[in-house]
Amino acid sequence: MTATNWNVMMAKCPSRTSLARIANKWTAMIVIALSDGPLRFKEIKATVEGISGKVLTDTLRALERDGAVSRTFYPEMPPRVEYHLTELGQTLSEPLNALRVWSETYFDAVQDARDAYDRALEPSEDRRN
Repeated sequence: MTATNWNVMMAKCPSRTSLARIANKWTAMIVIALSDGPLRFKEIKATVEGISGKVLTDTLRALERDGAVSRTFYPEMPPRVEYHLTELGQTLSEPLNALRVWSETYFDAVQDARDAYDRALEPSEDRRN
């Protein structure tokens, strides 16, 4: 396969690994956090509430391996490390921020739909008798 005919819908297409990385909730939140500029590890962890240190480390390493995030070490006392989106990583900012906006804008509608679905599954008084 060449870059012009990758197709994530095909079972054996290796581009699925890229989609899986991007679709990961922690990846999306880290990219959104880094969209405004470089952050240190603890700053990312504070911004992306609920992520464990191990998951953050693993996700940052995976994003660095994929070329989306760059890690910069500053040899000062104390040592400082910053993470920032690469040019490739910046191409993810707009679509992932759009998903964030959609999630926040339409959450009430999604919750209403969930509640209606759950109510429809509950046994009614008439069905129990």
